[in-house]
Amino acid sequence: MSKHMNNVFELIMVFFKYYLSLGHFVFTEADFLILLALFFVALLYSSVGHGGASGYLAVLSLTIYGEYDSSWLKQHAWCLNLVVASIAFYHYRKAGFHIPKLTLPFVLASIPFAIIGGYMKVDGAIYDTLLSVTLIWAAYKLFQTKENSDEEDFVVPEYSVAVPVGAGVGLMSGFIGVGGGIFLSPVILLKKWATPKTTAATASLFILLNSISGLFGASISGQLDIEFEILLPFVFAVLIGGYLGSKYGSQVAQQSAIRYLLISVLVIASIRRMFILVV
Repeated sequence: MSKHMNNVFELIMVFFKYYLSLGHFVFTEADFLILLALFFVALLYSSVGHGGASGYLAVLSLTIYGEYDSSWLKQHAWCLNLVVASIAFYHYRKAGFHIPKLTLPFVLASIPFAIIGGYMKVDGAIYDTLLSVTLIWAAYKLFQTKENSDEEDFVVPEYSVAVPVGAGVGLMSGFIGVGGGIFLSPVILLKKWATPKTTAATASLFILLNSISGLFGASISGQLDIEFEILLPFVFAVLIGGYLGSKYGSQVAQQSAIRYLLISVLVIASIRRMFILVV
């Protein structure tokens, strides 16, 4: 693990030297804290196969970026999802946990509805309310969901059951700006449709394709607005966190301390969004 960490730190130094040499970005203490928070969100979420969009939205909502348009927030969270979910899926699939039969109905049903959700223009007040509820829900499920025993009997759901679930999660994901893993994974685990690690593999691919669909929906509606100079440092932070987290998570990792820290961030962010609505 130390060898991997040394390689990571060397990569970080090369990146920042190059990026700073371009003169695009001057890093302040606040910027560093944002990148650090995004890194830890990616680290935690990727360990369970998630992209981390709800966590990124929470972090950005606590900063100056919280004042940006809801479409801007959604799109940048989806972009970060693409990076982390791709890495997570690679690690969990490589470890042999992906079952296409489980994933396929959720994905097929979610894609068109995620496009519809991404196409829809969300009013600021409605978005703040939905985002707050989503963040509270995410915190609650992270706190509540326990790992099932690998010895339990798991049954892959029929298409007639899985398709409505995938469609509903896809629509909500596109509308709010998340990949949907924070909703799908608890359902799969609570219904005992798969083991935790198989769930992680399914969730990562589900999130990846939903995020692409959401961006596509935003594009065809004329809302696409990606600021790459802002996004690039974010991508680098979550790339490192996603790599370490998913590699660690695919080998049965426990990160309870970071999980409870993330729960606190989600709750604080949701309260802040609700406070903005009241004021």
